[in-house]
Amino acid sequence: MANVYLHYVLDVWFAVRVKKSSRGMAEMVRYADDFVCCFQFEDDARNFYEALKERLAKFGLELSEDKSQIIKFGRFSGGGAGKFDFLGFTVISGKSRGGNYCVKYRTSEKKLRAKRANVKMWLWQNMHIPIGELIKKLNWEKFGKILQHNPLLAPKITVPLW
Repeated sequence: MANVYLHYVLDVWFAVRVKKSSRGMAEMVRYADDFVCCFQFEDDARNFYEALKERLAKFGLELSEDKSQIIKFGRFSGGGAGKFDFLGFTVISGKSRGGNYCVKYRTSEKKLRAKRANVKMWLWQNMHIPIGELIKKLNWEKFGKILQHNPLLAPKITVPLW
């Protein structure tokens, strides 16, 4: 129900009011209660940020200040291009191997650290299990069935991960 509520509070408002009142391009990507808004001009972004606080307050909602920020991002942002976390990924401005601008995605460091801690805890809790049995637990039956229908290519590591 919260997503339906947020649809009217944010999505419709952004499409009807914000996009039309912006000088340049304005787009929004939303998944559940997480969203990223992109503006061509910085003043549009700053105006939206203030209007968003008022809009959410009108419906008894508030913006998480520690997760919210205005950053320069994109092809024309210059050397000071920022990066941000969204849905477990860190989104970065970068260049392709050919030297062209591209948006790059990396696993969020925070999420990766949490997953490593979970694996470490699981291994610690299961270290008494004989190796053969442990391997059977690690090679999940459900995952094997998925791989039968959707085979994966062999990985090719081109840079060290750790």
